[in-house]
Amino acid sequence: MRDLAVRFVGHSTVRVELAGHVVLTDPVLTDRVSALRRVVAPTTRADRDGVDLVLLSHLHGDHLHLPSLRLLDARVVVPRGAGDWLRAKGVRRVDELAPGERLEHGGLVVTGVPAAHSGHRWGPRSTRGPQAEAMGHLVDGGGRRVYAAGDTDLFPGMAELAGVDVALLPVWGWGPTLGPGHLDPVRAAEAVRLIGPAVAVPVHWGTLAVAGLARGRMRRLLVEPPRRFADAVARSGVATRVLVTEPGHDVPLGRWVR
Repeated sequence: MRDLAVRFVGHSTVRVELAGHVVLTDPVLTDRVSALRRVVAPTTRADRDGVDLVLLSHLHGDHLHLPSLRLLDARVVVPRGAGDWLRAKGVRRVDELAPGERLEHGGLVVTGVPAAHSGHRWGPRSTRGPQAEAMGHLVDGGGRRVYAAGDTDLFPGMAELAGVDVALLPVWGWGPTLGPGHLDPVRAAEAVRLIGPAVAVPVHWGTLAVAGLARGRMRRLLVEPPRRFADAVARSGVATRVLVTEPGHDVPLGRWVR
């Protein structure tokens, strides 16, 4: 699809080319995020070339990663209430957005969507540091609509997102268990049933792990969740096509988005 191209960079980072713009979601572009290590091939210059809009879903360090943001020269959209904090960290061209609000960027319209997830930088247990409501994004342009969920569990009103061409849905995380506010493969399949996108791309899997722990059960969790998600979607009988794509590869949209 020349009018819509999607690349799963890894974790929650997705490169979306739409309506003459390049959007990057929750960019993590380095080989290390605190105690986490990238366990797949490093990102490349091509992953970030030409990016003109960055969408940040929430403030957690594996989604709002300051060293990665400093590699980009782009307009950065952060959840409302965190703009001043991000500017104080040296990030320029920051705009704020909240669920229910809209922002225009050239030929794109970005709409904030709710998310059921902690919005605290160090949450959900810590009370220090910045806080802003976690969110997802609908990106419209060129007659296409892409839903980037960020981190979320199922939430009321998710069915109102119907009409999406591509849904980027988290199906796991970076550890052996999931805390509150996340979709596992089965609940992500339920999100597909509610939204009914033409294509679903599982994200937030297979990219990061605690150094030295990517073995045994954790090794299986680096590869199994998107397949379990695809199987659950198939069993549900919905018409959505699941495109399991390895980190660092283009999503083969082909004929599935017309």
